[in-house]
Order: sequence, then structure tokens, then C-alpha cells
Amino acid sequence: MKRQRISAVDTAWLRMDRPGNLMMICGVLIFSEKIGLARLREVIAERFLVFKRFRQRPVETPAMSFWEADPGFDLDYHVAHTALPGRAGKRELQALVSRLASTPLDPARPRWQFHLVDNYAGASAVVVRIHHCYADGIALVRVMLSMTDATADGPPAMPFQTRERRRARADDTLSQLMAPLSGVLESARRIGGLLVDTGVGIWHDPAKAVELADKGSALTAEVAKLALMAQDSPTRFKGRPGVAKRVAWAEPLPLPEVKAIGKALGSSVNDVLLSCVAGALRDYLADRGDPVEGVVLRALVPVNLRPIESAYRLGNQFGLVFLDLPIGIENPVERLYAVRANMNALKGSYQPILALGLLAAMGSGPKLLQETLLSILSRNATAVMTNVPGPQQPLYMAGARIDNLMFWVPQSGDIGMGVSIISYNDNVQFGVVTDRGLCPDPERVIERFPAQFEQLVLATLMSPWPRDGELDPGVAAAAAGIG
Repeated sequence: MKRQRISAVDTAWLRMDRPGNLMMICGVLIFSEKIGLARLREVIAERFLVFKRFRQRPVETPAMSFWEADPGFDLDYHVAHTALPGRAGKRELQALVSRLASTPLDPARPRWQFHLVDNYAGASAVVVRIHHCYADGIALVRVMLSMTDATADGPPAMPFQTRERRRARADDTLSQLMAPLSGVLESARRIGGLLVDTGVGIWHDPAKAVELADKGSALTAEVAKLALMAQDSPTRFKGRPGVAKRVAWAEPLPLPEVKAIGKALGSSVNDVLLSCVAGALRDYLADRGDPVEGVVLRALVPVNLRPIESAYRLGNQFGLVFLDLPIGIENPVERLYAVRANMNALKGSYQPILALGLLAAMGSGPKLLQETLLSILSRNATAVMTNVPGPQQPLYMAGARIDNLMFWVPQSGDIGMGVSIISYNDNVQFGVVTDRGLCPDPERVIERFPAQFEQLVLATLMSPWPRDGELDPGVAAAAAGIG
């Protein structure tokens, strides 16, 4: 049986599985009507399994990790069928997704499953679980979009180009596309080699980190900065996670209104959304009597390192940055500007490339180095936060319209919270996954997001905050739309 070696970065994600943090990317598609099991299986067979990797299972040995074709591949196993009890709604669906997010995928099979859920609000939902070793979120979102249609009867909404057209296009633009990516990957490989060579000593001896920084390289300075990074504030969200997870998602916000506020305050959509996240977490902690003044919660934020033209390729090609969220700032506009300043400080940073190098070192270095690097990544952060721009037109799958969609990425090490933001059909959707022992009620966090956005709108209208130019007319409409 032919085997194919798994890359060092993908091996790192395979190795990272823990009972308390399974390395699964989970998603939920909510439909406006019922869909049939046979139709869904047909779509998966024709458009998902066009990627041969999904017929393969990852196998790890002491010597190496490799992809191996599953000789007994059974689509019926990978497309499961279930139904919610009684007159089920959002609460019951969230409970089902929580159980699935806490349940590992069978290592004897290709590690992915689709779950067709009947009896959800008179329609259907589909829960998707895919192990992170297959691909990163950018690639998997692109794979899922390739399974959708522009109307109930087609044509495909976002088809992949044929291999011939891709090859011709690559010949025309190879140097433009590959030059920056090859530089990034080569830098990551060098960092991975450096970390393997230095072993774990740098992480336990500050003097060695300072010595490394003094060598003058921006990359080595970033390594030292990470090694010397202090932990963020202790909150109830930090701790060793258990097996059980809880997921929740909020009602969507209108994307045009979010853009209007961002424009009025000279900030990006991402700045606005992350400031709302910080406000919701602050409000949740304060409501439970926890201290919030001066609290800083640090999040790991994935950064795509692949050209968008290569999003269809499986595998993991992303870095990470450490973003400080100013939980201690009460005023929503002041908090937004603090988030914007922190994001701007990360622009041009070597942190994403360093993180990719860390992952490469985890996948290729000794077990002791892997555990140390994973501990470094997780101890200095409380959450993983992702923001993925999705299509801004309605999509269909298996003949039914997709009303809403949400996904969650896994949390590494001892990180116990994930926050996901995705835009679709001119709406922004927030989702949270938490460890049940640390935060048993993520719905109480997520329900605060719309109110935080409303507070930001009202503060923008009522306060003379410095802005880039005049107040955008769309802000008044935004305020009217959420009042």
C-alpha cells in the first residue's frame, strides 16, 4: 500500500491531540429547509472526495507520520444521520454540537465526518468535523465553498479551476505567487531548525534568550521576545481543560453596519469585532464579580501565509500572532482604539513566520521539544480567535439554502476558549467554544456581543472621539438598525 509522508507542520497538528483539546475543526451549516441524506452523500462523493486526501487516514509511528489509503473506506460511516428530539431549536442543536466537539474521530479511519441533523426548527442542519492535520481553516472553508451552489439547482457557486487551467495560470504568474511564499516557508524552516538545534534551553533560561536577541536578526529577536513573554492576566477562563466542551453562537450582526462604524472611527471591521469580543468578555467577568480593571486577555490569532490563489490546496500554511485584548477598558470607543493600536503594532511582525517555524519544529523535533513549545504557545494565551471573511451572497447545498454557518478551530495545549467570527450573506456571525469546567455557559458570553456593538454605536454618536474625517452618514443608519 503506497504511503505519503505527512509534512512536519501537519504532523505537529496530528501530535497535538489531547483528551482535553481535540484537534478538530468543527462547523455547523443551518438550512432553511430539509435536505435528504442521499442528496448530501452525493454532493460529498462528487465534490468533497475529489480531494484524494480525504480517503486517507493519518498514521503516526515513532520514525515518521504518513498518509495511508483506507482500504475499507465507507462513505456511510463518514456521513452520519441523526435527529433532534421533540420540537428542537437552537439550544438542542448547540448541545449536540457540544457533544460532537468533545468526541474524538476514529483514528482507524480518515478523520472527518458529516452529521446530517433532522428536526431542527422544521428544517435541517449539518455538523462537520475535520481533523486539523488535513488542512487549515482557510483551505477547509474553500473546500466547503466548493460544495455549494449559486441556486437550489446549481450551478456551482465557487467551482475549482480545472487542473489544466490552473497549470496555465501558474505558468503566467509563477514568480509572483511563489516568490513570497517560498521566502516565508524557507524562513519558517530556518527557525524550525534553529529551535531543534537549541533544544529547550532557551525557554528555561532568560539569559540565553537575551543572548539570542543580541545576535541582531529580527527573526531571532522575535524568538527571544516569545521566550521572555509574560503570561496574560489570570481569569476564570484560564486553567487545565477537561474533556467536555460547550459551544454557542449569537444572532448575526449586519455587516454594512459594522463597516459603517469602522469607517467612522478609522478602524477595520476586524478591529470593531475584536473590541466587541473584549467588551463581551469584560461584561461576563464583571457580572460574576470577577476583577476586570487592568485585565488583559491574550489571544492567539491565526494569520494566513498562503496566496489566496492556493487556498484550495490542503495542508497547514498559517502563522499565529499574540494579540492583547484590553478587557480592563470600559469605554467601548477607547477600547476599540486600544485594539486597533495592538493590531497595528503586529503588522510587519515576524510572529506569524515564527509560529510556523514552531509548528515545523514540533513536527520534526524530539518529543521533549514539542511539549515545551506547545506549553510556550498555550501558557501565554487564554483563547484562540479567528476571523474568516465568507461569501456575501446566499449559497445552497444539496438543494437547500444555507441560512447561517459557523465554525470553531481547536485550542492547543491548555487553552480553553475559542472565539470564531465569520461573515456570510452581509451578516457577521459570532461563535464561542469553551471548556465546560472553566466556562460552562458560553451562551452567556455570546449573547453580550450584539449589546456591545450597540454600545459602540451609541458611544460613537454621542462622544467627540477623534475620527478620520466627518462622521459617516451610515453610522446613523447603523444605530437605527440595532435600536
